[in-house]
Amino acid sequence: MPDAPSNPPQPRRWTIFAAGFLLLALALVVIYTSSRAFSSPLALVVVAAIGLAALLLQLRLRKGHSTLVRAPLWLNVLGLVFAIAVVAADILHSSANVMLVAALGSVVCFAISGTTVLQALRKNKKKI
Repeated sequence: MPDAPSNPPQPRRWTIFAAGFLLLALALVVIYTSSRAFSSPLALVVVAAIGLAALLLQLRLRKGHSTLVRAPLWLNVLGLVFAIAVVAADILHSSANVMLVAALGSVVCFAISGTTVLQALRKNKKKI
């Protein structure tokens, strides 16, 4: 029988550290937030931003892929502007409607950005 070339598994140390760090961030948000605050639009924006950060960090730490997948910068900047508007509306005790619209805009921008990245990854995986 011919010897099959053995490929040792690639070390995944940095991706494990990054995943652990993001889980720690999410755990801190959950632990130190009261149950009443989870109905706040600000909590929704924070959780969406942590999810997008996880996806973008995973892209950054991927090795062995020649194709480059990028998140749409303008969409992430728009989501960040909406997130800042949510924080400002919360600090200034603005109308609840303004806060909800800004939170919805932020979460939608982050969701579309994440979906775009995942779709590009799937297309690249099919080509390989």
